[in-house]
Amino acid sequence: MVKFWIGVASREHVLRGVAGGFCQVCHGKASPLHQMQEGDWIVYYSPTANFGEKAPCQKFTAIGQIATGEPYQFQMAENFIPWRRDVAFVPSREAAIVPLLDKLSFIQDKQRWGYPFRRGCFQIPQTDFALLASCMGVEYGSS
Repeated sequence: MVKFWIGVASREHVLRGVAGGFCQVCHGKASPLHQMQEGDWIVYYSPTANFGEKAPCQKFTAIGQIATGEPYQFQMAENFIPWRRDVAFVPSREAAIVPLLDKLSFIQDKQRWGYPFRRGCFQIPQTDFALLASCMGVEYGSS
C-alpha cells in the first residue's frame, strides 16, 4: 500500500535534493527513510529559504516518488555522513501553506499550524497529499 510523506527542509536543501534525485530527512537520520517504500510519495515543506537563516519560505517546494533501492549513506563532509534515499522528483510549482491550512487534516490546531513540521518527516493521509499535489500542479496515480 502506497504511503504519503512530508519531509521538512530549507528550500535550498530541497533544491539540492531535487537536482541530485534524493531525499534526506531529520538531519540525515536513517530510520524515517527505512519506513518509506518504493512507490511511496514525498512532498517537501520548506519553512525557510536557506538553512540556518530566518527568512521564511513557508511553501511546499518539491514532490516526488520514492525510487527503487534502499537507503544509503553519503559523505557530505568529514564528520557528516547522512542517510539518503533515491527519489524521482516530478516537475511542480511551489505552493504556499497559509491558504491551505484549513483544508489539511494533519494540521489539527490551526493556531499552531507549524507544530507537526517539527517532526522533520511524517506520514500524511492520501487526501492531504492529493490536495498538495493538485496545488503543486502534479497528477499522480492513487494506487
